[in-house]
This record gives sequence, C-alpha cells and structure tokens, in this order.
Amino acid sequence: MAKYPPRSALKKLPQRYAPFLMPLVLSVFMSAIVSAVATATSVGVGPDFAISWPGAWGASWIVAFPSLLLLLPVVRRIVAWMVA
Repeated sequence: MAKYPPRSALKKLPQRYAPFLMPLVLSVFMSAIVSAVATATSVGVGPDFAISWPGAWGASWIVAFPSLLLLLPVVRRIVAWMVA
C-alpha cells in the first residue's frame, strides 16, 4: 500500500487567483446559456443556430467577464445588506 496519496496530473492554482477564476468560469457558463437562448429564439434550432451561436457566445462573453469583475463586489455588498 502506498504511503502517500496519488497526486493529480493537474496542478491547482493558488488561492489568490480565485477572485478572477470565479467570474471567468461563471461568465463562460452564463454567456453560453444566455446567448444560446437568444440565438435559438432569433434563428431557431437548426443549421443556422450552429453557425450563429459561437459568434454570439464570444460577443456575450467579451461583455460578461469584465461586467462580472466589476459587479460582483457590488452584488456581494447588496446581498450582505439584505441578509441577517
């Protein structure tokens, strides 16, 4: 039996990157979902969707990531004010 647990193949980033990684990951998922809904509503789900959605996603993400970096501290203060 091994004395030490196996190490992950991927190294983890230091905790100091968390304030940037959380908005990054959140912006990727949220912009993907919102742009997919908006694209499906405007062009339908079909061949045109597959062509249009990546560009819409990229444009959405370009706005979403900096917006989250700026707004998350404000949202945290608002939520802290709203809860006991």
